[in-house]
Amino acid sequence: MDSALLVHRIHFAFTITFHYLFPQLTMGLAPLIVILKTIALRRNDETYHQAARFWAKIFGINFLFGVVTGIPMEFQFGTNWSHFSRFAGGVIGQTLAMEGVFSFFLESAFLGLFLYGEKRLSPRAHWWSAMAVFLGSWLSGFFIILTDAFMQHPVGYSKAVDGSLQLSSFWELILNPWAWWQYAHNMSGAVITGSIVMASVGAFYLLWEKFATHARIFVRVGVVSGLIFSVLQLFPTGDGQGRMIALNQPATLAAMEALFVSQPGAPLIILGQPNLNERKIDNPLQVPQALSFLTYRAWKAQVQGLDAFSPDLWPQNIALLYYSYHIMVGLGTIFIAIMLLAAWLLWRGKLFSADWMLWVLMLALPFPYIANTAGWITAELGRQPWLVYGLMRTADGYSKMVSAGNGMFTLLGFLGMYTVLGILFLFLVHREIDHGPVAEINLASKGI
Repeated sequence: MDSALLVHRIHFAFTITFHYLFPQLTMGLAPLIVILKTIALRRNDETYHQAARFWAKIFGINFLFGVVTGIPMEFQFGTNWSHFSRFAGGVIGQTLAMEGVFSFFLESAFLGLFLYGEKRLSPRAHWWSAMAVFLGSWLSGFFIILTDAFMQHPVGYSKAVDGSLQLSSFWELILNPWAWWQYAHNMSGAVITGSIVMASVGAFYLLWEKFATHARIFVRVGVVSGLIFSVLQLFPTGDGQGRMIALNQPATLAAMEALFVSQPGAPLIILGQPNLNERKIDNPLQVPQALSFLTYRAWKAQVQGLDAFSPDLWPQNIALLYYSYHIMVGLGTIFIAIMLLAAWLLWRGKLFSADWMLWVLMLALPFPYIANTAGWITAELGRQPWLVYGLMRTADGYSKMVSAGNGMFTLLGFLGMYTVLGILFLFLVHREIDHGPVAEINLASKGI
């Protein structure tokens, strides 16, 4: 691989991976904040209002850092990937523009109203501001997913005289079946992040005997929503996305499962190490015929292995693709187990006093971030060697005039700046958690 191409790929991978640490929590918290506001409004319960205000502050911090890290990422389309922008800009420029105009402004405007307008708005109007933030954040996610889905499964385009792609059917682009399955799967993963973070903070408060009333709300809402969306992440969203890959990117599916040889009744690999030299799985733990059934709903169905495709069409890093996919699936399965157990204890009225389970919930906090990152690595590595699947190779899309040295220089600069941003983010979130959901009341009681 050309050294400049490698640097540009690492550069974009770093910036987008760091950036997505923030939107996944805002998109995950948005519906949970609406739930808290809805309960508060129906019960006229100030405790739920306080809970919603607390998580809105965490949402606001994440939103701010998402904006700061997202803007440079979009500039990279022109600086690092100019050939790709020239080729596909006639299509993806539409979705990226709609994300900014229709969703980002909606989300940011009503977030300001929600955070600072509660005393000026009626209770119902304030609830509607929370709903608008939710709709804006999820609409933003949809347009970004729509952009990526076009790169995975291009539809609704035509080729211009100069060879570039132009949008020919807006509705075909919007109704791209790949986009809808990917969107459902992605947003389900975001809510899992929001649910586990909320439950984790609640568990922390309960273990340290702080803000107990609010902590029980956090744990209850986090566990119930976490269980629902952990199951949805497996089925139908994960199943639907997997079948889209099997039908449209069979080489990707083969690499994800390290299936080197086409075969009927293909097994599902649970554990094992891909041996690329001998083209086999070492130390396999597998479920016989399960991959055939999950993919084609038939135990003996033929599944294409990597041997069915020319090596130049294989994903370029099969080992990393295989491991990232299995990390995603493995953590998703663990989330279901954790949330099932926590929900059972909640139903029996024992969760809030079960310190061991509270420790599990608290320590689970980083793992949805790992799972979501592994999922995106799977999606983007799986598309290789294509930048726009079947239309433009990755090697043809980067800026040829930007040398590897220039790319490395800016990458090091981003590493330094994002390290500072990461520290600042942790400081701000820690401060809000330390203040707790009733910080204003505590300050008021002291005459501050």
